[in-house]
Amino acid sequence: MHGGIAPGNAAGGPARRVGVGRTLGRVGLIVSLAFGGLALGAGYWQVWMSAALSSSPDDAAVVSASRRVLRGIITDRDGEQLAWNVKDKNGEPYRKYLSRSISGVVGYASRQYGSSGLERAYDAQLSGVTSADEVEQLLKKFQMNPSDPQAIRTTLSATLQQAAVTALGSDTGAVVMLDPRSGEVLVLASTPVYDASAIADPATAKSTFEALAGDPGRPFLARATQGRYVPGSVFKIVTAIAALGSGAVRADTTFPQQPAAEKDGLLVSGFRIRDGHHPKTGSDPLDFIRATEVSCNLWYALAGLETGGDRLAEWAGKLGFGAPLPFDLPTSASQVTNGGGSFGGGFADAVELANAAYGQAETVVTPLQMALVASTVANGGTLMKPRLVQAFTGKAGTETVSPETWRQVLPRGLADQVAAAMLQAVQGNLGRVYTSGAQVPGLAVAGKSGTAELGGTGEPNSWFIGFAPAEAPEIAIAVVVEQGGRGAERAAPIAGRMLKAWLAWAHP
Repeated sequence: MHGGIAPGNAAGGPARRVGVGRTLGRVGLIVSLAFGGLALGAGYWQVWMSAALSSSPDDAAVVSASRRVLRGIITDRDGEQLAWNVKDKNGEPYRKYLSRSISGVVGYASRQYGSSGLERAYDAQLSGVTSADEVEQLLKKFQMNPSDPQAIRTTLSATLQQAAVTALGSDTGAVVMLDPRSGEVLVLASTPVYDASAIADPATAKSTFEALAGDPGRPFLARATQGRYVPGSVFKIVTAIAALGSGAVRADTTFPQQPAAEKDGLLVSGFRIRDGHHPKTGSDPLDFIRATEVSCNLWYALAGLETGGDRLAEWAGKLGFGAPLPFDLPTSASQVTNGGGSFGGGFADAVELANAAYGQAETVVTPLQMALVASTVANGGTLMKPRLVQAFTGKAGTETVSPETWRQVLPRGLADQVAAAMLQAVQGNLGRVYTSGAQVPGLAVAGKSGTAELGGTGEPNSWFIGFAPAEAPEIAIAVVVEQGGRGAERAAPIAGRMLKAWLAWAHP
């Protein structure tokens, strides 16, 4: 070579050539990996996620089927029809509903306005697009007539649901009743109610829907699951669970500064918390049970401070706070604070924490959430997943839905201590003053009332949560009446009325 560079590698050796076979092998491997990835993706979406996608209320097949097929019948737990089909003058089907009392939970199915409530949550099953039986669902694509509308048997009691709406009357509010042992919801009532049959009927759908959409009472709001309310003193049961569960306090814990603060107020970081409605408790410091019986804000403020923001938020989270609940219908998240604070648990400071501990400050809850709090205590500290469906029935037969434990929140011994305090809050000589109307002859009721101050003008929200029979609980309840006054004025009497109705229904 003259004046040039000899071909070769960096070390001066001869250049290596890659064989055609090796190049093809690499290309083949890359292509195989690409197709493998596509196959995995297709398998994930078409097999693993197919059930969820095909049952989505927004799925095109679900929307199409829901408008043209005879939907499955919805019944209550005793077999009474809640929703069924009729035909219009053109022979096309539309829905009819038992009564307005079920509107907030069953919802409606309309050609013009889609669906809501259980009609929307289980649109795919009711219209026959999907089956509750997984094997049947896989084989549907090979059948000549794959449509299989599922009938749904709910956990609801039509009798108790109507009783709840009647008890609420013209008030705005909600009642939730569930079995703490199984999570089955017997009542999910919200008022005001509306005429779902008139929305489903093509002849009246437009005028009815437009009138309801403009109603300032917001009848479409499912208050039992999506209404967010300041809880007042019913939140003290959450604080009790956190304080006892974390070991911050015991049942015999007293606070020496509490009796004097009954008169002058409890000073927390320059803010004075007042609670002077316990003249009959004397000058002795209250323990946990006595403080719960007379609903002492001061004891609970001090217990909340002793527990700390981190632990209060943590234990509330175990009960379901901070995220939507796992439920058949959409739920709003309950919260102990708006968050963002640096004091612990998202609280801004000791003042917010002390006020939140007795259910004020930035604490907001849904009625379903508070029913689950009562249910957890009633069930010995075990929180069951709430549910609205007992069974699906289609061509392949009946598929039942089994109870499912959600969390073990509290040891039974501690849950029993909270239950004892709630029993005293309803049955005790002083407790009866704050829960008048919740007592039922022949039934030991445990509970807690609440008066949730809203600030500004207007009456407070009226609350009650509880369970019965106290010695072996079968039913848990939460009642809220918007601006209903003190808990004993409206919510507690409604709870007593509903527990009496439940007793007659469950133990005739």
